[in-house]
Amino acid sequence: MNQTPHTIFKTRVRNDALEGPNPFEWKDRPSEDIFKGRNVVLFALPGAFTPTCSTTHLPRYEELYEELKAQGVDEVVCLSVNDAFVMHQWGVHQGAKNVVLLPDGNGEFSRKMGMLVEKQNLGFGMRSWRYSMYVEDGEIKQMFAEDGLDDNFAGDPFEVSDADTMLGYLKSR
Repeated sequence: MNQTPHTIFKTRVRNDALEGPNPFEWKDRPSEDIFKGRNVVLFALPGAFTPTCSTTHLPRYEELYEELKAQGVDEVVCLSVNDAFVMHQWGVHQGAKNVVLLPDGNGEFSRKMGMLVEKQNLGFGMRSWRYSMYVEDGEIKQMFAEDGLDDNFAGDPFEVSDADTMLGYLKSR
C-alpha cells in the first residue's frame, strides 16, 4: 500500500521534575517514532468528547487492547484533530489506560492521509474522517475508511473503523 506521511505531532508529556498543577512539557513526536520498526493500529475519529467517539469508538479499542497486542500489535493509537490539552483531558475523562491519544492539532497528518474534511455544518471546523489502519514499519497494510468521505457530510458513519473489525482482520492474516 502506502507509507504513512511524515508529520511532527505536538504532544504534552509528564515531567515529574516539574512542580505545580501542570507537570507537563511540550514534546515533538515525529510520525517515524510512532510507526518505524513497529506494528501499529491507528484509528482516527472526528473529535474528543463527541458521542460515538466517547461511547463506542475509543472504549472498544481500550477493551480489546490485550487481544490486539496478542496479534503482534506494538501500540494502539487514537488520532483526532484536537490539541494536546483536549486529548489529555479526554483520556482522563475516558479512563484510557492503554490506547495512546495522539493530537493532530493542525490536521497535518489527516490532510496528508487525504482524510481531513470540513465539518462546519456541525461547528467543528476541519476534522479527521473516521477510519482505522494497520501499519507495519511505516507501511499501511490495511485501511478501513468509513463510507461518505466528503466535506460537511450529514451523517457520522461507524461501520468499519471499529475495534472488532480491526481485530477480525488481524486474526485472519
